Amino acid sequence: MELATLAELLVKLGCPADKSAEMAAQLDKRAHQLAEAKGRSYDEALTHLLSLMQQGWAAKGGG
Repeated sequence: MELATLAELLVKLGCPADKSAEMAAQLDKRAHQLAEAKGRSYDEALTHLLSLMQQGWAAKGGG
């Protein structure tokens, strides 16, 4: 996934827009690490991480 696309998705999930590019880069890197460490595909790892982030933003926002 391209970082710009990932950044847009993060904003839709609740990420502050001014932090989305930095967070997208970190998330991409971590998804690659997780995929390698756990024997998962990159897409599976990224989906898992996005789900965790979305849950965190929902809890923080009271939603």
